[in-house]
Amino acid sequence: MKLLRIVLLVFLSIFTSCSSDNETPAVNELEGLSKFKEITNATHTIELYKLMGTLEQGYNEIALRIKDNSTNEYIKNATINWMPVMHMTSMNHSCPKSTVSKVTADGTLYEGYIIFQMAQNATEYWDLKIDYTINGTAYTTTSVIDVPASVEKRVTTFTGSDGTKYIMAYVEPHHPKVALNDLTVALFKMQDMMTFPIVDNYKIKIDPRMPSMGNHGSPNNVDLTQSVSDKLYHGKMSLTMTGYWKINLQLLNASDDVLKGETVTDVVPASSIYFEVEF
Repeated sequence: MKLLRIVLLVFLSIFTSCSSDNETPAVNELEGLSKFKEITNATHTIELYKLMGTLEQGYNEIALRIKDNSTNEYIKNATINWMPVMHMTSMNHSCPKSTVSKVTADGTLYEGYIIFQMAQNATEYWDLKIDYTINGTAYTTTSVIDVPASVEKRVTTFTGSDGTKYIMAYVEPHHPKVALNDLTVALFKMQDMMTFPIVDNYKIKIDPRMPSMGNHGSPNNVDLTQSVSDKLYHGKMSLTMTGYWKINLQLLNASDDVLKGETVTDVVPASSIYFEVEF
């Protein structure tokens, strides 16, 4: 009997090993994401996810899934558009946003980003309208969403010397280090209260400073230029120690004219446009 048990265990071990080798590992689409909102209408439930858990003033990467309420199955073939709207006491306006696209062909997850240039308050709030089409049938749903103020300044809105209103937002790094960090920034302009196109072929100069440490700077920073692939602006940000940093900014147009922001000097300790980083 003991010998038979050993033979059976060996056979089962070999069979299990072979089966495992032939199986494709399941992909967890939601790995690292946290659900922060569900929006429901008569036919579907839209689940909203974010890498950092909740929305905040500034740049937000947002993922979503659409669940059929009658079958509990997730939709794989939807076409999705969204429109965030800030309801102020005297007016309504939208904000910069990307298109919504499918993450993988066979998956159920869709993604994009929204840049909330201002936070909610006691009397003014954001809502999110989602229009989507499935097999030729159009659906819509709208819900209020929470957009609290960010702890650090991650978005700046200003009017340039050309009379154009710009929105500039910090994108990455999510977790800065004492190192030469890859820095990504998004740049948009306000065409009207509901339309915010991407700004092309400009330059963003950076000058990281530590105000609490004699306003010292850092070496080897690389100013930001636009990438053809994602239309965002990329450069290098040198952080030489932990603590609070003010990332001073200057916006230049395609002719290298400074549209906003000042060079930091002994007399001018900070630019009028900047981001904040603390780690």
